[in-house]
Amino acid sequence: MSEVMTGVPVHVSMIMDGNGRWAKERGKDRVYGHFEGVESVRACVEAAIENGVRYLSLFAFSEENWNRPDAEVTALMGLMVKAMAEEMEKLHRNGVRFMVLGNRARLSDEINSTVDSCMELTKDNDRLTMIIFLSYSGKWDIMQAALKMAEAISEDPGKKIEIENRGVAAFDEFLVTAGIPDPDLIIRTSGEQRISNYLLWQGAYSEFLFTDILWPDFRKKEFCDALAEYGKRDRRYGKVK
Repeated sequence: MSEVMTGVPVHVSMIMDGNGRWAKERGKDRVYGHFEGVESVRACVEAAIENGVRYLSLFAFSEENWNRPDAEVTALMGLMVKAMAEEMEKLHRNGVRFMVLGNRARLSDEINSTVDSCMELTKDNDRLTMIIFLSYSGKWDIMQAALKMAEAISEDPGKKIEIENRGVAAFDEFLVTAGIPDPDLIIRTSGEQRISNYLLWQGAYSEFLFTDILWPDFRKKEFCDALAEYGKRDRRYGKVK
């Protein structure tokens, strides 16, 4: 990781917030906001490709979101399957690799089957990697990584010394994001200024941008504005210049 931030971020991550409020302001059901939010996803994917971003990740559904009303959860899951089915050929043609990360054990067989098909179709694409965090939470990710690491050491005690020698970088390989660079920039829409249990380990040195814009209104211009703001910042990783 470089000491000074220059140019375009390699990895931009989005906390897509404000769909429900956007719909409520228009006298619509919350689900209407989620449908409109898909247009913002399309816009951000296009903007990421046009600006040379290599990884775009989207926090679509948290572990905590399972506590929402059943009707909304069902509608959200249906929307995700529909969006994947409708968008995947276009993403594939545009060289986008598609990934879903999270606690997939909680997802239905239908969703997991669709996810597997989409990931297989696009696995060799390298223009942009689009990551959907689905049924994900940072604490869950750290816990499952710790359990995997403990299991690895239990099976081969010699790994303990290897892990200790490598330091925190060794832990990265047990996270669901193994092999994916940490986000350079995390953007949250809708005016909330918190990370809501998202990428707690991976976001340790990310730049954050909080905007009052609701997610359905966050399109190409807003994405490019965020990149411009990122370009003004200086990342030192604890060092003094």
